[in-house]
Amino acid sequence: MNNAVTGFSKLSKEEKINWIAKEYFSTPSEAIALLKNYWNTDEKIQKLHDEFIENTITNFYIPLGVAPNFLVNGKYKTIPMAIEESSVVAAASKSAKFWSTRGGFKATVLNTEKIGQVHFIYKGDVSKLSLFFAQSKSKFFQDTESITKNMQKRGGGILEIVLKDKTDLLPNYFQLHATFETKDSMGANFINSCLEQFAKTLKEEALNYELFLETEKNIQVVMSILSNYVPNCIVRAEVSCPIEDLQEKHITNPQDFAERFVQAVQIAEVEPFRAVTHNKGIMNGIDAVVLATGNDFRAVEAGIHAYAAKSGQYSSLSHAKIENGIFTFWLEIPLALGTVGGLTTLHPLVKLSLEMLENPTAKELMQYVAVAGLAQNFAALRSLTTTGIQDGHMKMHLNNILNQFNTNDDERVLIQKHFKLHIVSHSSVVSFIENLRK
Repeated sequence: MNNAVTGFSKLSKEEKINWIAKEYFSTPSEAIALLKNYWNTDEKIQKLHDEFIENTITNFYIPLGVAPNFLVNGKYKTIPMAIEESSVVAAASKSAKFWSTRGGFKATVLNTEKIGQVHFIYKGDVSKLSLFFAQSKSKFFQDTESITKNMQKRGGGILEIVLKDKTDLLPNYFQLHATFETKDSMGANFINSCLEQFAKTLKEEALNYELFLETEKNIQVVMSILSNYVPNCIVRAEVSCPIEDLQEKHITNPQDFAERFVQAVQIAEVEPFRAVTHNKGIMNGIDAVVLATGNDFRAVEAGIHAYAAKSGQYSSLSHAKIENGIFTFWLEIPLALGTVGGLTTLHPLVKLSLEMLENPTAKELMQYVAVAGLAQNFAALRSLTTTGIQDGHMKMHLNNILNQFNTNDDERVLIQKHFKLHIVSHSSVVSFIENLRK
């Protein structure tokens, strides 16, 4: 492509596809056929998907799996997981079954406060700004009543608005820092609408404030936006049992296993290079459930990783201890989730996933997401401190390699039989396939 394309968004879906196929592919007809092969045969569902984003040309499928046997606060749950990575669902399921006979997962929502900020520049006397805010604060609540009315009926709304002086970070930089309760909705649109009204009220009230000089009245609002860092929207998930109850096939010495497990977690607490990979494993479980339930996994990722670095050094999200013969493993993470609004009411598979979870509240969904992350982390650390992760992971990855080389049914039977007894690696599978085909 040598020149920019103009008017692309105004082209029909067919025209977009034809342009892309001719511009980038040596065999346009094959590219067009592949794109159309992933369209949903139900035109109504396809139209729904087409309108989720802009310039849609096809659907990009990610498998939706389920992890059964999660005993959460005394009730069994089957957790939906949308993810493309091998072994994640299997590992979560294995952990769920392991802990289902050892008391299950305990999950608690500690708080649900969400945050939004109006960032602005004020060049003037800080004491006058503080007095202005104190005298005008009630007006911010009054001017957003039409926005907050329905949310208040559900028990939510604006919790507090405070003025923050950030001039130690940037010259003349201040914030209106607001906290919200959004109940079962994630609340992004609600929060941002409130913030934009705050900004409007701030500027209007400043212009009429008699104590401000003319130069002080001209408050410059830079932006009004929610924060995906929600350190006061926290859920805790944990498992615990007597050390001797940890014994199973791969844990023949439970005391030694518990001590090695705690050491592995402690390493992730103090070593950022390990902590990043450790937390990535937790996010394998968390993101999969967040995606399956139509929530914003990018926002969740950003907020959780910021929380992992709240001490000034990136650290483990999970923790473990041995105390009085009891092994305990837990995590506390920030999660801003919703079960109403957005994709939750539009995407058919999101609705199915939420129904599978028995239509949870936002608080209940926070608990299920957290236990999925903890289960995934337990599975990884159990493997790392016992048999190692590669054997199980590569056996799960075997199917991907077989698909890559278009193996037929007869070949698959022979290959899978061979690798039940041998270590799976990409090179060893390729070599076996090549020898088989000779």
